[in-house]
Order: sequence, then C-alpha cells, then structure tokens
Amino acid sequence: MNKDVGGVIHERGYVYNFHFHLIWVTKYRHEAFTTPKLVAEMADILTKIARLNEVTIEQMEVMPDHIHLLLSFKPKYAPTNVVKAFKGGSARLFFELHPEIKAQKFWGGHLWSPSYFMSTLGDMSKKTVENYIASQRKRWWHSSLV
Repeated sequence: MNKDVGGVIHERGYVYNFHFHLIWVTKYRHEAFTTPKLVAEMADILTKIARLNEVTIEQMEVMPDHIHLLLSFKPKYAPTNVVKAFKGGSARLFFELHPEIKAQKFWGGHLWSPSYFMSTLGDMSKKTVENYIASQRKRWWHSSLV
C-alpha cells in the first residue's frame, strides 16, 4: 500500500481515496464503557479487529454507550462485512473480558444494537463530481475537433 499526497492509496490494480464514518450503539443504550480502563480495552479490541481485517482506523472515540470510527479499507471489502467484523468480534472479546458486565447490563447476550449508521466521505463533494462528469462529454468533443 502506497499513500500519496491527499490521502490517495495506490494498490496493485486500483487506486482509492474514501473513508467511512461508522457509528453504532450499545443494546438499550446501556452505558458499558464508563471507566478509562473499559474505554481503553474496547479501543484495543477495535484496533486488533481493524488490523486483522485490513482496515485503517483514522480516528476513534469510545463513548459510554456508542462507538465512532473514521475508517478506510480496500474497495474489495464490503462495508457490511466490515461492520459485522467490528460489532461481532468486539462483543465477543469484550464479554470474554467482562462476563460481569454481560450479566448486569446485557442479559440477552448482545452488547450492540442491531442497527448502525455509516456514511462515506471523500475529498470531493457530490456537486464537484457531478460537475466533473457533466463536463467530460464537452471536453472529449472539444478535443476530438482539434
């Protein structure tokens, strides 16, 4: 992986520059990460999952009842699979470390709510890309006349 100026990543066969903002919450919005130690443990778990799945965490915040991640990963990976890896793996590993929290707050056995929010980010706005695409035919037509 080669990172260019502007965040463009060059891989064999493709070049990409996109980022995902991912947010998910605990089941019932119960506060699970209430001490610096619990926050650090979840951050370590998420970092390990990212490394195993070839995901770059560009920014992370572990809140008492939810997680914010700014991610980048190869286009060959489906975003839904990345989400499953983070949510499933982190719940399993966290409950292995803290069965008492599972028993006290998450008696149904689920750390996370089934829902999540994900948005894509890039260096260009939607309007910029629309204008660029719209101008391509004019550029081609003009260059073919010269």
